[in-house]
Amino acid sequence: MKYKDLFIDFDDTLYDTYGNAVISLRETFEAFRLERFFADPQVFYDAYWAANIDLWTRYSKGEITRPYLIVERFRRPLSAGQGLDVTEPFCLEMSDKFLEFCSSKPGVVEGAHELMDYLKHQGYRMHMCSNGFHEVQYKKLAACGLKDYFDTIILSEDAGANKPSMQYFDYALRQSCADIATTIMIGDNLQTDIMGANRAGLDTILFNRWGIEPSSVPTYTVETLRDIMKIL
Repeated sequence: MKYKDLFIDFDDTLYDTYGNAVISLRETFEAFRLERFFADPQVFYDAYWAANIDLWTRYSKGEITRPYLIVERFRRPLSAGQGLDVTEPFCLEMSDKFLEFCSSKPGVVEGAHELMDYLKHQGYRMHMCSNGFHEVQYKKLAACGLKDYFDTIILSEDAGANKPSMQYFDYALRQSCADIATTIMIGDNLQTDIMGANRAGLDTILFNRWGIEPSSVPTYTVETLRDIMKIL
C-alpha cells in the first residue's frame, strides 16, 4: 500500500457544506423576518454567496481576520435590503443563528459514508484538514456522524495558519506524525487543498465536484467520492 496517511478536507468534500448552508440561509432569512426588507429573497441569497466566496478566499490567504469575515459576510447582503439599519451587533446575531442552523445539519456529499467505511476497513490513518471554525466543525462532525473515522482533527485555528500555507501543512504533518512520502491530500478546492498540498510535497486527489479545469496538475482527479476507492 503506497499511502498510509490520508489528509482529507471536510467542507464540501465529505460534508455538504453548500447544500446545508442553502437550507440554513433560508431558515435564517425567515427567523429574522427579512422579507420586510427584501421584496425578492433571491437578492439577499445571491449577495450572500458572492460575499461568502470572496471572503473565504481572502481568509484562506490570510488577508482578512475571522471577526471581519463573520461580520462582513452578512453586512454585504443585508446592505442590499431596503430600510434596514445594518449594525455590527445585528450581523453578529445573524451569524450566530446561521451557524447554529448550519452546524446541526447532517447532510453529507453522496458516497461520503461509503468511502469512509471503505478507507477505515483498508487500514488508512485519516486526518481531517480544515480551515473551518473550531466550535462549528466539531458540531458538524457530530451531526453527520463522521467524527469517529478520523485519527486527528487538524484545524487552521489550531495551526495558526490556513490552508494552503506551508505553515498549515507543516503543522498537520507534525500533529499526525505522517510521512510526506506516504501521505496524500484529498479535497475539492484547487487552491487551498490541492495547490497547498502540492507545495508541501504531498500527492493529491482533486474531488472535482464543481467541474473546474485544474490550472495545476493533481496526482489524481475524480468526479465522485466513490471513484477514490479505485485509487486507494
